[in-house]
Amino acid sequence: MAACRRFLLLPGLLGSIFLIMFFYQWDMSNENRAERTDQELRQQLLRETCDGNKEAFSEGKHSLEDMTDKELENLIVDDNHGIIYCYIPKVACTNWKRVMFVLNQSEPYDDPSSVPSDLVHVPKMFTLLNSFPRTEMKAKLKHYTKFLFVRDPFVRLISAYRDKFVRHNEYYYEKFGRNILRLYGNQSDPPKTVDEAFASGVRPSFYNFIQYLLDPQTVKKEPFEPHWRQMTRLCHPCLIQYDFVGHQETLQEDAELLLKTLKLEDDIKFPPSYENMTSTSSVLDWFRTVPLEDRRKLYKLYKWDFRSFGY
Repeated sequence: MAACRRFLLLPGLLGSIFLIMFFYQWDMSNENRAERTDQELRQQLLRETCDGNKEAFSEGKHSLEDMTDKELENLIVDDNHGIIYCYIPKVACTNWKRVMFVLNQSEPYDDPSSVPSDLVHVPKMFTLLNSFPRTEMKAKLKHYTKFLFVRDPFVRLISAYRDKFVRHNEYYYEKFGRNILRLYGNQSDPPKTVDEAFASGVRPSFYNFIQYLLDPQTVKKEPFEPHWRQMTRLCHPCLIQYDFVGHQETLQEDAELLLKTLKLEDDIKFPPSYENMTSTSSVLDWFRTVPLEDRRKLYKLYKWDFRSFGY
């Protein structure tokens, strides 16, 4: 009799297991659909922005043939995994370069966090797309998985300013800081070295930096330095069809999804974000010293970054 009762209970137990599995799979399916939707929305926005403003956006360029090798210098190629990464300074590029560096080593891969940050910024450390003949470039762009990570343009500018002018940085002080102080900071003869500047408490203010960006003479002399160059001018998203667009604001989630897409989630972990990262909430504090009219001009200067990536 007990055996009979167990037999009768079995279909109910199996039914419960089936229901649990069904709802689990349905939940996972919904989760995957939500993840895809994020990417689909970003891709759609990018396509619509490009299609509606192609001439202005691409500055008259229509294909790879119209681009110089210099314009393709931010595209890192990993032939082993079929990946192309367009790095944008001040958008987690150190950590993504660490990942790309580790992927070029033998398995099992080292923890990317263990790679010194200075190492991944050494010139010629990576294979760049512009090192290949044009026919190979086209083939790789067609068949490889291409990705980039973007960020709120104003937050990126704050991060660039903090990194290059608030911190002790000899190269950026001598190359840019002294000139900015002389032209916009009321310093006819600024300190000659960063040590002298720090000792006397002199440095370009954030507004001085914005004035430098807005000055028409700045871009006439040479293109913006990559840390504050427009993201669309670094990665050319109207001419290169990216398969994945990540956001700094959802960095850890997007990194996890990308590694899963590349089937690398079991082999490598993206490094955790550091605590001192410039946050979106701090924008108003930084821009208090910037007059409204200059904010409008700055938006216009970075308009395609805002429109293309949904900021």
